[in-house]
Amino acid sequence: MKKTAKNLVDEAMVQVTTYTIEQARALHGHPGVQFVDLRDVRELEREGVIPGAVHAPRGMLEFWVDPESPYHRDVFAQDKEYVLFCAAGWRSALATKTLMDMGFERVAHVEGGFTAWKAAGGPTAEKKKSPA
Repeated sequence: MKKTAKNLVDEAMVQVTTYTIEQARALHGHPGVQFVDLRDVRELEREGVIPGAVHAPRGMLEFWVDPESPYHRDVFAQDKEYVLFCAAGWRSALATKTLMDMGFERVAHVEGGFTAWKAAGGPTAEKKKSPA
């Protein structure tokens, strides 16, 4: 029997740490925490960003966190807790599970994602346009 995307998300949700918006807001800006935005760049441009979050498109995350990958990003080699989010919390649940599978111990995601963050009045900013 095939698994659906919902099945995968449900399985991940049982295994990962999920922060409420209130918990995530309390962690925002803490020097030992790095927020990671998994959304597509078009979503960032349309909806805005969480200040201080690093953008790691979902399709590149595994390559950016792996120190042996030619695409590795130093931001993922720091001794920090990584708090992942997407638009609604589904991609971030799967990504959090993936990072756990890759050996990350201090990783969580935000319930309801950026949509819930914004609705709760969490700080947001416009995405700065990349130079052409």
